[in-house]
Amino acid sequence: MSTTMSVPVVGSPRRVLYMGLGVLMALIAIVGFWPRYFGPLVFGTLVQPLLIHVHATVFSGWLVLFFLQAYFAATKRIRLHLAMGKAAIWYGVLLVVVGLTTGVIRSAASPPGLAEELLLAIIEDMLMFTGFFAAAIVYRKQPRLHRPLMVVAAASLLVAAVARMGPLLPAEPYLTPLTLLIWCLPLLVAMVQEFGTTRRVHPVYWIAIAMFVLRRFGVDAIADTNSWRDFAHKVFARVS
Repeated sequence: MSTTMSVPVVGSPRRVLYMGLGVLMALIAIVGFWPRYFGPLVFGTLVQPLLIHVHATVFSGWLVLFFLQAYFAATKRIRLHLAMGKAAIWYGVLLVVVGLTTGVIRSAASPPGLAEELLLAIIEDMLMFTGFFAAAIVYRKQPRLHRPLMVVAAASLLVAAVARMGPLLPAEPYLTPLTLLIWCLPLLVAMVQEFGTTRRVHPVYWIAIAMFVLRRFGVDAIADTNSWRDFAHKVFARVS
């Protein structure tokens, strides 16, 4: 009498792609935050308030969730994929709340000038994530639209990681052209794969890249205006 073990069968290369994108995004996050968070955490020298640990855990958990959803879809475990998708809606809400809370508190504690810029950056980042994620929820029954929207939503969260790669690269800190390219890398990989398969690229990716570029230059343009400074100071007054 022989026994066999059932091994999940991974689906098409396109479905495997999303698992690879999950790994790629996790690597970008680890590299970007290694000097200031993950490295000290591994070596036991990290000193950060509880809020930062919560923030790191929630945002890292989103990338884990993205990978698991891609894995369930690739191995055709659709019931698990759908069940976790429902939980992911509330997780996304939690992520936005934690992101905004952390951003406002950290911005308020920063020096004048930098504080207003940081506040604008976190608000723009959370709005961008919310927009793409909300669209992914609305179109969750249309996989051809849902998949790229989820990729873009997850990739949008990497902005803080790539912004911290400046000192690790032959360029200035913040979002330089090279780090901007790294931020867009998951989207570019998905675009190349899609073009190789269908000879076309989903418009969601082009829209996302345009928004990433606007995010890069928009903070500098808006943060220096008197209107934004007045708004930021009102926000800081409420949390101080």
